[in-house]
Parts: sequence; C-alpha cells; structure tokens
Amino acid sequence: MTGIILAGGESRRMGTDKALLVINGRPMIEHVLAVFADLFKKTIIVTNTPDRYRVYGVELTSDVLDIRGPLTGIYSGLLRSCDEYNFVAACDMPFLNPRLIAYLGELAAGHDAVVPMFGGGFLEPLHAVYRKDILPVIETQIRKQDRRIQGMFDHIQVRYVTEEEIVRFDPQKQSFRNLNTPKEYKEAVCSD
Repeated sequence: MTGIILAGGESRRMGTDKALLVINGRPMIEHVLAVFADLFKKTIIVTNTPDRYRVYGVELTSDVLDIRGPLTGIYSGLLRSCDEYNFVAACDMPFLNPRLIAYLGELAAGHDAVVPMFGGGFLEPLHAVYRKDILPVIETQIRKQDRRIQGMFDHIQVRYVTEEEIVRFDPQKQSFRNLNTPKEYKEAVCSD
C-alpha cells in the first residue's frame, strides 16, 4: 500500500500554506510523513507547489487534470501509485492514528474504498483507502464537473467503517481533526 498526502490546496481559509504550519515543533505535513514512514514503503505528495516539499525526499506529483480539488488530488495520486490499494490523507491532519490506518488497510481486500463514517453518517473521505482500479470512475466524475468525492461512492464498492470500529483505535477521533482556519490552528497549538 502507498500513502498519498494531498497538499495541493490553496489554503485560502488559513491564509498561508497550512501544511508547513508548526504543531509540536514541526510542520503539520511532517507529522503525516512520520506516520506514513512507519506504515508504507512509499509515500506520494500531491502538490502544485513541489519546490516546497522536495526537502522531504518522497515522490511528488501535481494535479494531472485542470479541475482542481481533493478529488483531482486523489485521482493524481492514484495515477502515480504502483500499488493496488492506497491510503489518502490531507496534509493538515497532524493527529493521525497509525493503528486506525492499519485497520483500514486490513479491510481493503474486496472493496474499492474503505471510508470512515461517524457522527450520524458524516464521512471522512480524506482519511480513507482507495483502490487504483477506480481511476476511470473518478475521471468520469471530474469530467462531468462533479468535484464531490462522495459522488463516486454510488459507483464503487465501499466498506464504511463505523464509529464503533473507529473508537476502538481512536476514542477521541483526533485522526480526523484537520486544521483549515487560523482559529482551528490556534486551538490545536494551545491544546498541545
């Protein structure tokens, strides 16, 4: 399994590149990279600003389609990957739980995606496993101008991971905490 980090966003709400904001003494993306290094032989960062991430020594790729967004990022990472299954996370998720990620990977066989679901049906598609074979489904959706990741779930075999399963590994569901705004970032820094 390959680890894919989405770092192609413009960080408009944050006002600066959120992947490089410091949490616990190091940039957020380094927290993600550290977890991935323990779990995966290969990591790919999907970014449209590769010069910012060359220092990390992992494979880099840019969006391969003109329509920007997380779905295009997933598509670009899967296209570059050589593995059948891939774990995708956003660069602004510094509290990933390796045991939960490993569990999602264990559930992947026989499914096109493994997606956490909690809080009455809320999905976390940017902390999920995706099978490379879904590339045509994603491309069709993007070409139709539908940028919703969940839009493809009606066309693929998804294993939804329940809240009961999630809390066995991550009781506080911190894995899904992403930092998109200055307020969220400040709260995370103050809680360290």
